[in-house]
This record gives sequence, C-alpha cells and structure tokens, in this order.
Amino acid sequence: MRVHLPSQAAQRIFVLTSVMLLGIVVSPFGAASSLSHAANENSQPTIPTFSIVARDSLTGELGVAVASRFFGVGVVVPWAKAGVGAVATQSYANTTFGWRGLELLEKEATPEEIVEILIKDDDDPERRQFGIVAADGRSATYTGQKCLAWAGGRNGPDYAIQGNILASEEVVTAMEKTFLQSKGTLAERLYASLLAGEAKGGDSRGKQSAALLVVQKNAGYGGYTDRAIDIRVDDHLEPFKELGRLLKIAQVNYSWNEAWTLFTQKKYPEALPHMERSARLAPDNAEVFYDLAVIRLANGKESEALEALKKSLSLNFKLKKQAADDDDLKGLKGNPGFEELVKPVD
Repeated sequence: MRVHLPSQAAQRIFVLTSVMLLGIVVSPFGAASSLSHAANENSQPTIPTFSIVARDSLTGELGVAVASRFFGVGVVVPWAKAGVGAVATQSYANTTFGWRGLELLEKEATPEEIVEILIKDDDDPERRQFGIVAADGRSATYTGQKCLAWAGGRNGPDYAIQGNILASEEVVTAMEKTFLQSKGTLAERLYASLLAGEAKGGDSRGKQSAALLVVQKNAGYGGYTDRAIDIRVDDHLEPFKELGRLLKIAQVNYSWNEAWTLFTQKKYPEALPHMERSARLAPDNAEVFYDLAVIRLANGKESEALEALKKSLSLNFKLKKQAADDDDLKGLKGNPGFEELVKPVD
C-alpha cells in the first residue's frame, strides 16, 4: 500500500487560513465555505471530507462511503458503476472526475493511469483529491499539494481511502485498519470504516452529512438498475447515527429487491435465501413476511409459508383482504389454517 502525505506548503496554507478566519462570521455554508474562500476567493467551496472507495472481492460489489462538514456531500462525492469501478471526488471537487473516471475504467485504463489523465487535463490539480477502485480491485488515491491539512490517503487491493481538513492522519489509518479487519457485507464494512474515522476526529470542523453507495449488477428495484444501496444524510446533527439507521433499512431492501426480482424470473430456490435474510433483518415488517410467505410457497414449503403469513397478518391485519385474493397465495386455498387467517371479521 502507499501513503500520500500533504506538503509543507499545504500545512502553511492551513495555518494561514486559520489565522485569516479569526473574527470572521461563518457563512450559511458553515466553516467549509469560510476556509475555502479564505484560501482562494475565486474558486468553488472546498469539500472537506473523508471517504472510502472499495470492492468486495467475493461478491464483486463496489461502493463508496463518505462523511463531511458540508451540506449534501452524497450528491457530489460518490460515483460507482457495477462491473466497472467506483470513484470518490472531493476537496475542491471536480465532479467530472466521477463520470470520467468511470468511463476511463470502462476503456480499461488502470486507476494509476486515470489519475495521470485527470490531473493532466485539470485546471486546478493541486487542490483536487480523489480515490478510484476498479472492478478487479486495483486502486489509486490522489491528494493535491494544496489540499488543506491534514490531507492524504492510503490505498491497497480493493480500497482507496482519502481525506482533507482532517483531525489527523489517524483518521485514514483507522479507516484502513477497520476496513481490512471487519467482516460482513461491503456496506457494513464501509460504514464501520467511516465510524472508525469519526472516532479519530474525522473532519476537524465537525459533522453534517454522510452517504453510502453500493452497486451490484441488477440489484436495484425490479432488477432495472445496479443501485443496491443508495442512502444519504444531507444535514443532520448526528449524521453517522442517521446513516446507520438508514443502512439497516437499506440492507433489508437490498435483499428484498434481489428476492423479488428472482421470484418474478421464476428462480424460486435462488430467491428464498435473500427473502429469509430480509425477514431476519426486519422481524417487525409485515410486508417482508408477506412476501416471505409467497416465496416459501413457491418453493413448496406450505407450512412455512403459512407461518410467515400468520406473522405478517399479526403485524398488519389490513393485509388480510389482499392475502385472500392474491394469486401468489392460491396454493394455500383450502388449507384450514389459511382460510381461518383470511376469514373476514364481522
């Protein structure tokens, strides 16, 4: 792995900027805007942030997780395409680095080559910061010499971690260690890495927004998109906690989408494990257990389907009428337990 450190010039810029900020009223955009415009009044606001771009070598999933003291960081930083790669573009972000990076990956350029191409054509390369991971796990991270301190990154097979205006280098080293040692899904490992960075001080000015994106071929709703998980917290006092809450829901939906897509394709045995996982993750979701009943029944598991349906209707009795008329449950018609469950209440 390689370590990328800020130059002494970047350190001096940060100190000078900090002095210039004394006595200045913070703008509605927060400290990020004040820091940015003090450093360069003719440029766009910087995006001080820390991010991780990564691949799961077992599933092929690609993703980005990011946090910042900046409004709506998820709208700007994360980019990913299933089977191609992922990019995080930050600092004085050039958002074309996102889609251009993905296009270059599709043309089989390596992450190292893409770094050279993007900064060569850029009008302000010394202020840019970005990370790239290809679908084969190759990676690169770049930190311009004028990114505000602390700024730098680390990368290795399957990951690239980078940040600017951080509390210290410990932010990225903690993120790296956590990602490499953690278990679970890619989304869970990305989130754990963000939390590790925040525990070491994160963005030195505070916290405001966070986002997490995971892509996998046909993993979106109905199998029509690749966006398996796409969650954002744009403005929150506790963005990490809120991102964690959303991630729990997103993981349920990820498995649920996969299950239902496979079910509609009549791939019933393949659909069932995904639906069972959703039920484990969401034990109080009536609709999840309803679809679990449908998919269990499609797999010939009549008693288990009835059990799931019973739980579903106990959680939401309004689903009773739907169940009575649902063609996907017609295999239960005539079963005394089913007829009792869907019997109208006088």
